[in-house]
Amino acid sequence: MIATKKEVRLPSLFIANLMLNTGAAFMWPLTTVYMNKTLHESLTTAGAVLLIMSLMMMIGNYVGGVLFDRWSAYLTGILGAGLSLIAMILLIFFHGWPMFAILLIIVGFGDGISLTVGNSFAATITSTSVRKVFNLMYIALNVGVVIGTLLVGYLLEHGVTVVFTVTTFCYILLFILMVTEFKVDVKSAQSKHQNDGRVPSVNLHVIWWICLMVFAIYTSYSLWESVLSVHMTNLNIPFKDYSLLWTMNGFLIVFGQPLMNRLFVNHRLVTQVGLGASIFALSFFGLIFASQYSDFVIIMIVLTIGEMIGFPGLPAWVDGLAKNGRKGKYQGMYNVAISLGRAVGPLFGGLMIDYFSYQALFLCVGLAMLLSLGGVLLSHRQLNN
Repeated sequence: MIATKKEVRLPSLFIANLMLNTGAAFMWPLTTVYMNKTLHESLTTAGAVLLIMSLMMMIGNYVGGVLFDRWSAYLTGILGAGLSLIAMILLIFFHGWPMFAILLIIVGFGDGISLTVGNSFAATITSTSVRKVFNLMYIALNVGVVIGTLLVGYLLEHGVTVVFTVTTFCYILLFILMVTEFKVDVKSAQSKHQNDGRVPSVNLHVIWWICLMVFAIYTSYSLWESVLSVHMTNLNIPFKDYSLLWTMNGFLIVFGQPLMNRLFVNHRLVTQVGLGASIFALSFFGLIFASQYSDFVIIMIVLTIGEMIGFPGLPAWVDGLAKNGRKGKYQGMYNVAISLGRAVGPLFGGLMIDYFSYQALFLCVGLAMLLSLGGVLLSHRQLNN
C-alpha cells in the first residue's frame, strides 16, 4: 500500500509535467504532416481532427477539475495518465486511418485531465510559495516543448512507430509518477484554505476576466503555430527558418525564466501579469509591418519576453483568487480557456485571412488582448474598493 503524503514533492510534480508536455510536443507537429503525407487525408480533415482533439482536451480539463474536487485527486490523476498511456500503446500498433484519429482524440481527453490535475496538485503545495511552484511548472512545460519539437524531426526519419514508442515511454513515466508520488491527502490541505466552497463574487469576476484574457492570448498564440508558417513562406522565408524561431523561443524561456522569476519575485501578480500581457499583445502589432526574417526574430524575442514575465503568474493568480473555493474547478476553468483558444485560433485566423488580410488579423487579436487585459485590471481594482 502506498503511503498517503501531506503534499506532492516539487521534483515529482516537475518531472510529471515535463513528461506530459514532452509527450504532447511529439504529437502536435507530427499530426498534420502524418495525416496528409502518409495517410493521404486532406488538410481540412487534419484540421478537423486537431479541432476535435482540442475540444476533447477542454472537456478533459473540466472533468479533471470536477473529479479532483468531488471524487479523488489521486485516482483522477491515474485516470488521465492511464487513458493517454493506453491510447499511445495502441498507436504503436494501430496508426492507420481512422484509428489514428480516434486514439489521438483519446490522448487529448487524457492530457486534458492530467493538465488540470497537475495544476490542482500544484495549488495544494504549502511548503513552497505558489508563485515559485507555478514558475517551475512553466519551465517544465517549455523544456518539454523544446525536447519534443527538437527530437520529433529526427525520430520521424526512422518511422512513425519509433515516434509513438518514445512518446509512450514519456507517458509510462508519467503514469508511474502518478501512482507512486501523487497519493496525497488533498482534502486536509484544501480545508485549510476552504470555507464553504464558494469564491467571493468580486474574486470570481476577476477570474472570469482572466479566463477571457487567457482565451484571447492563446487564440493569438496559436496563430504562430498555424497561419504564421504560411505567411512567412509567402514572404519567401524558408520553413526551416520559421522552425528555428520556436527553438529560439524555447531556449529563451528555459534560460531566461529563472532570471525573470528573480526580477519579479517581489512584485504583485497583477503588476507582473499586466506588464507581461501588454508586451505580448504589443508584439502582434509589429507583425502588421514585418516583411523580413529579422523582423520576425525581433518580434519573437519581444513576444517571448512578455510570455516569460506574464504567463507563469496566471495560474498562481487564479489560485490566489480561489482561496476560499475549490482548487480543481478554477484551475480547470483556466485550462479550458487555454484549450479553447488553441482550438479556435487556427480557424479564426483562416477565416480572417480569407475574408480580410493578415494585417487585419494581427490588428484584431492585438486589440482583443489589450481590451481583455483592461477588463482584468478594472475588475481587479474593485477588489480593493
